[in-house]
Amino acid sequence: MLSGPLLSGSGTVTPILTATNTALRPVTVGQDPRAMAITPDGTTIYVTNYQSGTVTPIRTATDTALAPIRVGGNPWAIAITPDGKTAYVADTQSGMVTPIRTATNTALAPIRVGRDPGPIAITPDGRTAYVLGSGTVTPIRTATGTALAPITVPAGSFSMELTPDGRTIYVLDLGSSQDQEGMVVPIRTATSTALRPIPIGHAWPHTISLAVTPDSRTAYVANASTGTVIPIRTATDTALAPIRLAGGAGPIAITPDGRTAYVIAGSGPGQAGTVIPIRTATNQVLNGITVGELPSVIAITPAPRR
Repeated sequence: MLSGPLLSGSGTVTPILTATNTALRPVTVGQDPRAMAITPDGTTIYVTNYQSGTVTPIRTATDTALAPIRVGGNPWAIAITPDGKTAYVADTQSGMVTPIRTATNTALAPIRVGRDPGPIAITPDGRTAYVLGSGTVTPIRTATGTALAPITVPAGSFSMELTPDGRTIYVLDLGSSQDQEGMVVPIRTATSTALRPIPIGHAWPHTISLAVTPDSRTAYVANASTGTVIPIRTATDTALAPIRLAGGAGPIAITPDGRTAYVIAGSGPGQAGTVIPIRTATNQVLNGITVGELPSVIAITPAPRR
């Protein structure tokens, strides 16, 4: 079984057999691959090539790259609808999103969404794609390829997460300076309406990350600047008491059963890092787990054993 490949500055994607942890022969794509998305059936990977202005499809059964699809100047983010029929590619240069029909690998007419489009979130029913740009989130009706009125969000917004039930998108904002608090902006997908921002403390210039429990009831926001994790009740968009962690709070992930959140704590060069478990039922902090130096990414297997 093939894992998600690794992107490389060399213009290649390397498949890894997870059964043996063996790297296979690299697959050549375009210049400066930046992001990838895998169709729900696992048959095809689409890789955005930032410098080439293309998207390269890769057949996972044979690790074969197909003909590149031209999509614009600097394609960055990509997302695929739950039915696997359409991939949406954000081009930071043109301010466009290009749909690709996966059955034919054909690029359709680009959709204008505004400045610097990046992250894309698609609702579980596949009806709407949301594109985060510079100070806006633009909904796209997937049935018609039509951009709707943009939703204003803070200028410092850099990422967003969709709850598993598809009801809310949380937009993460660092703030533009040390004098401005970071915040999380909820957007109700049923109405494409931005609600009142939720303050999370000073965040700039560090990072904040967010993970949502599988039942969509609670979002956890990790603020590296304050060393806190803030639970948010999604039904009311209410922030609960912050959870303070020793050593900071970095990227966060939640087990598939929703019982435990794991947060990377900071470490310096030559120092061991720490991963801190939090029991989601009580928001109790458990003993930290020592890992390697400068941990930066965390992922949890579908069966929560690793």
